[in-house]
Amino acid sequence: MERKAIFAGTFDPYTRGHHSIAMRALAMFDKIVIAIGHNSEKSAMSTLEERIAAISRLYAEEPRIEIAAYEGLTTDFAKAQQACCLLRGVRSVKDFEYERDLADINREISGIETLIMVSEPQYAAISSSVVRELMRYGKDVSKLLP
Repeated sequence: MERKAIFAGTFDPYTRGHHSIAMRALAMFDKIVIAIGHNSEKSAMSTLEERIAAISRLYAEEPRIEIAAYEGLTTDFAKAQQACCLLRGVRSVKDFEYERDLADINREISGIETLIMVSEPQYAAISSSVVRELMRYGKDVSKLLP
């Protein structure tokens, strides 16, 4: 059976941290589904289609990475995809504590395990929202992008 992990949430791989986590996870799983959470009632800096296109470009050369949009609970989406694991990336201790608590809840509710991966140290403090904000103001962020 294929070992599939869901890299879920409001995934925005505009930083090398997300990209490095996805690529390292391929060593552990047969397939990674980058699942873009969206809520049709909330506005975002970019449309769902723009985000899917940007993410697809990043992983165009990797056939084991799939891009999918979902709405609702991550655990419901993971079950529908027959995933064995949720993959979460963290950049700070605060992120880790939140994700650890969420992992416990997800396991209780759905039985799906969560793998928390830490961004490589050189990317740990870089937030995708900071990068997008810098881009919006025309700043050169090429050293931060995958």
